[in-house]
Amino acid sequence: MGIPIRSLLVASLVLSSIALHVAAKTLDPYKVLGVDKNASQRDIKKAFHKLSLKYHPDKNKEKGAQQKFEEINNAHEILSDEEKRKNYDLYGDEKGNPGMGAGNFGSHDFTGGGPRTTYFSSGDGWQTMGGQGNSKTFSFSFGGNPGAGGGNPFGFDLGDVFSNMFAGGSMGGSQHGGFAGSGRPSARTSSQHTNPVTIQEVTMQTFNKEIADQGITWLLLFYTQQAKGQFVLESVLEDVARSLDGAVRAGKVNCDNEKALCKKNGVSVGKSARLFIYSYSTAEKGSLHEYSGDSDAKSLKTFCQEHLPRFSRRVDITQFNFPSSALPNLPEVLLLSTKKDTPAMWRAVSGMFHSRLIFYDAEVQDVSLPLLKRLGVKNVPALVGRTVNGEVQLLKDGISVKDLQSGIKELKTLLESFEKKNKKLASEQAKKPAKASEPKENKIPLLTASNFEETCGEKAPVCIIGVFKSNKAKEKLESILSEISQKTLIRGQSYNSGNAITYALLDGNKQSAFLSSFDKSGYKSSDKLLIAYKPRRGRFAVYKGEVSMEEAERFVVSVLNGDVQLSATGEKPVLR
Repeated sequence: MGIPIRSLLVASLVLSSIALHVAAKTLDPYKVLGVDKNASQRDIKKAFHKLSLKYHPDKNKEKGAQQKFEEINNAHEILSDEEKRKNYDLYGDEKGNPGMGAGNFGSHDFTGGGPRTTYFSSGDGWQTMGGQGNSKTFSFSFGGNPGAGGGNPFGFDLGDVFSNMFAGGSMGGSQHGGFAGSGRPSARTSSQHTNPVTIQEVTMQTFNKEIADQGITWLLLFYTQQAKGQFVLESVLEDVARSLDGAVRAGKVNCDNEKALCKKNGVSVGKSARLFIYSYSTAEKGSLHEYSGDSDAKSLKTFCQEHLPRFSRRVDITQFNFPSSALPNLPEVLLLSTKKDTPAMWRAVSGMFHSRLIFYDAEVQDVSLPLLKRLGVKNVPALVGRTVNGEVQLLKDGISVKDLQSGIKELKTLLESFEKKNKKLASEQAKKPAKASEPKENKIPLLTASNFEETCGEKAPVCIIGVFKSNKAKEKLESILSEISQKTLIRGQSYNSGNAITYALLDGNKQSAFLSSFDKSGYKSSDKLLIAYKPRRGRFAVYKGEVSMEEAERFVVSVLNGDVQLSATGEKPVLR
């Protein structure tokens, strides 16, 4: 008795579907990345990052690693795009092509060309469902009620056939053509997944308006369509930008489209994408620093923290007094914390406000210090400010934050409020009628053996000495230093009262022995110069250029901020 033809046909179809599934089972993007169908975008990114590192051709030379890497990239491309993911969940195809119509019952096609359903990968990566052009297509459609059960209305999912036959799947759920399957979710909204940190597409206009010298630290990925490693770096970039949200922003530059921007920044992209940080760690102006470490979030995060802005001056709270601003009309702020180093969030906001405020920070382990008691500081972290009219006040103590982002937001709010108050004070001062000018008292003493200890001795943290060798040079230095001293010293205070800086004039013709302590030649070729001397450390710096008001002030500010390299004196300077 022969086997009925119908039975043979059904058996042939089932066996063929099983064969197709075995060849295609790794092409389910969820299975490729090893994530659940309800996985969040963050879970997908983590899985992609982990697998990309494992199978990256530069690190994995095993046979099949290249193809596996392509499958991982293509799986990520589908699942990281909400529209493609939704289409895949609905139709098994990221483009939304259901393949053969729902009304075509029991049809099958093994031909190539034209839009068909496929579960196989071409050399170019994912071609899941609806292959085009020369890609081969293999499709099945098990007929059934297209409206039943809310499942896939366009045909039975081969993965479900395989699952039910070999994995003991449940017999409940959607019914298609007499087969029971688990079915994928019929729809997926973006609210079901955690939105990743946005990596902004950066154009020349964006760079000039939002990045260049704006005080904000950026991670920038430069790439071309042909460059390798973009997806790996982008995944790491998103992880780090999320963990440092508020302190660091992320962007990417397509050098195929933004040739002028890449050329302007001196970035050429060869075979591999390149990652840079735009930071202010060493200068007033921002600059690019390339990241060349491992492609993992921890290493990149460390790199970012090292390159956060450094506009805050670390001070010793036991000896600190607010100096008057070395730059006119700039308020000053001091962060008190238990941190041994400047906190990352303070470094971040110092970049954002560096042209509007002067920053200090200090480690505090004991709030019973006289200065803190006087200010009313009971708990740290605390923020103290000095207004443009010289008033020192506690802005807030016991600052409590839950993470980096909320901490930066809290500090920005406090600083913006303090800045607004200072603008009001400056406006009120400008409206007051100017007092009749009084003759300026000469506050710059001539350095002699009798006043040296008082003016430039151990009690003076920094002493600025204007050295002259002619009356004309003396008059110019005296005028310049006198004006600068009004900006950096509070009127009525003596030089040994604990201020950060003192000033003096020195007759270079009479004190050549004193000058030889700094330079063997005694600066014989210079008619006038400035010496910044730190007696406690026995170190100094010299400015020998054209002494103008602007250059002299810049030199003094640089010394105070620690931006000038100091040299050791040959011997202790002594006046005779």
